[in-house]
Amino acid sequence: MKKLNVKQKQWLISTHVVFAGTWFGTALCMIAISLMKSDIASGDELYALNAVMKMLDDFVIIPSAILSLLSGTLLCWLTIWGFFKHYWVVAKWVATVTLIVTGTIWLGPWTNAMTSISAEQRLLALENPLYVFDGQAVLIGAIAQTSSLLVVIIISFLKPWGKREIKPNQTK
Repeated sequence: MKKLNVKQKQWLISTHVVFAGTWFGTALCMIAISLMKSDIASGDELYALNAVMKMLDDFVIIPSAILSLLSGTLLCWLTIWGFFKHYWVVAKWVATVTLIVTGTIWLGPWTNAMTSISAEQRLLALENPLYVFDGQAVLIGAIAQTSSLLVVIIISFLKPWGKREIKPNQTK
């Protein structure tokens, strides 16, 4: 497969940075919105905050995470970086896939449940143990995800750990 020229590589890196930045920025917004729930005065406000979080998750975080993974895959495939030549690439891959999987398994469903509960129960949702658990879990998970994303972004720029030594007999 032919590798990208310098201009093509720059465009693909820019695209990758935009998607990763969008994912990171939206995750920060989710934390801020979660923290706003302590000042809720009505059930409509509570539902609105949950609905906004659900919309951000469905229409910004999920697409930007997937497109970040896709553009990262293309960067590995179409540049000299490769998939397994550098420790920093492997670390980013593992972290990104882990973040997407944990978001899919836990954070998304918790956000969806909070939205459903607040749609039905409005302000009484704050007394529902499931809603309270989901709210705390989303906040803690969002902080963990955002912190992890920040580490991934830092790894992208610093490119630590150097190149992996791959011996000829390790190619199996």
